Amino acid sequence: MTTVDVVIPVYNEERDLPRCVDRLLTELPKLLPHDFRVTVADNASTDHTLQIAENLMRAHDRVRVVHLPRKGRGGALKEVWSTSDAEVLAYMDVDLSTDLRALAPLVAPLLSGHSDLAIGSRLAHGARVVRGVKREVISRCYNVLLRASLRTHVTDAQCGFKAIHSRAARRLLPHVEDTGWFFDTELLVLAERAGLRVHEVPVDWVDDPDSSVDILATALADLRGIARLRRSSPALPVTAPERVTA
Repeated sequence: MTTVDVVIPVYNEERDLPRCVDRLLTELPKLLPHDFRVTVADNASTDHTLQIAENLMRAHDRVRVVHLPRKGRGGALKEVWSTSDAEVLAYMDVDLSTDLRALAPLVAPLLSGHSDLAIGSRLAHGARVVRGVKREVISRCYNVLLRASLRTHVTDAQCGFKAIHSRAARRLLPHVEDTGWFFDTELLVLAERAGLRVHEVPVDWVDDPDSSVDILATALADLRGIARLRRSSPALPVTAPERVTA
């Protein structure tokens, strides 16, 4: 059984994917004291991303590739996490904007039984972030809106650097409806409603100036997701995972 499955969701990332995988395979053995696998989750890429991913898989034992016919980061994560045999399921963005040294602190509380879900936070005390004013303002406003409208306690719902214990994933994922960028927020809100423990890790994060994310479209989708969760039941009908003692 693999201890940590690091999932990289990709859509048309033929340029960045080789650099991402090579860096993970080089640095993670030094930073992560656990057995790990890198899973490339290709969600309907139309360029050479899938071919490149499969070449990487043939070259490296620790690389796995899952191809999904539909576009959507959330849908890709849900599918891969639901079928993984790993004890801890993580994901990060292909641009590796988050300093990889934060991965071990992200995973440790899940393996020790201290927490059920762990998230990287660019807004927590101790985080160091380099990004433009526009993205900084949007991020802070979004998280203030989340706390006000959905009563969530996390400081940064959208950072692309998260991990969840497989037991918690099995209970939460069937209830997550969003298949796009709101997946992260919905997962966190449902976790809090279920009484699960969420651990935050302040991260060092550098904005990718070449990001292809459509900020306006993503913001509108997030607002629709928030409205949907406000209409839903405040309590999630799932049983919290049994605790693990170290």
